[in-house]
Amino acid sequence: MPYIAGPVVPAGTLSTVPQPVLRTGDGLVLRPWRTEDAPAVHAAFQDPVLNRWHIRTADSVEEVVGWIEAWQKGWESERDAQWAVADADTDGVVGRVALRGIQLEEGVAEVAYWTTRAARGRGVAVRATTALTRWAVDEIGLHRLELMHSTANEASCRVAIKAGFALEGTKRSAAIHQDGWHDMHLHARVRGD
Repeated sequence: MPYIAGPVVPAGTLSTVPQPVLRTGDGLVLRPWRTEDAPAVHAAFQDPVLNRWHIRTADSVEEVVGWIEAWQKGWESERDAQWAVADADTDGVVGRVALRGIQLEEGVAEVAYWTTRAARGRGVAVRATTALTRWAVDEIGLHRLELMHSTANEASCRVAIKAGFALEGTKRSAAIHQDGWHDMHLHARVRGD
């Protein structure tokens, strides 16, 4: 059965070009992940605050190398796009920002992020999310970006709101964390917001 509307973003929009480096304009750069970033990611995942909101742990640098390889392949498949958030002066990793579950044909994706302990409180997640959103909507042409976080994660809620993602509602018992099922806030930003 044919679709009555064409794709919002044509297939090949991402995979036929190299993953771009995005600049926030205020000291951060979003760049593709490199294998040599594995020790920094491993160190970030030793932080109990970060672990509270993730279902994944990093047991070794070698394991993280595998993650980075998968993140790199996500660009090629046009389903996930992951960036290291780095200090523009030192190139040191201060976080991660991503588009997950990309559906080019429907023009939607989910935004995800984390920051290192040392980067918290400096607006890193807001700045990286804002830069990624601008690129995804204005340059790639996605129509809707969603962002979800546990209702218990007040810091993530502040990031979403500061980055211009309106709170649309609560998804009950929608994600498993190490302490059980969490209700999740659903935020979104659409073209024209």
